[in-house]
Amino acid sequence: MARAATTTDAFNAVAEPRRRQILDLLAQGERPVNDLVAMLDLAQPQVSKHLRVLREVDLVRVRDEGRQRLYRLNARPLRSIHDWLRKYEQEWNARFDLLDTVLAELKEEEADGTD
Repeated sequence: MARAATTTDAFNAVAEPRRRQILDLLAQGERPVNDLVAMLDLAQPQVSKHLRVLREVDLVRVRDEGRQRLYRLNARPLRSIHDWLRKYEQEWNARFDLLDTVLAELKEEEADGTD
């Protein structure tokens, strides 16, 4: 089965760890590509390639300021990922509640054993 193109949607675009790192950095604020290159310790062409993919799915927006191009996060396309993950939130919460119960029981047993 052929892999889906990375430019089809946000799911495919964020599947690449470096792109997620770029999104994390841009979530902190607008940055020029050279800042991203330095922070990621990658070559400029690699960062530009990732930014192009992120722009194609509208996760990143760019604006020119003088000779610089500034990139910023557009989180709106991440909504589809958030909505999809929400389906699993109830299951995760149930498991965390169970873990909390087990931990409370262990603490209680430990407290009873030290008296």
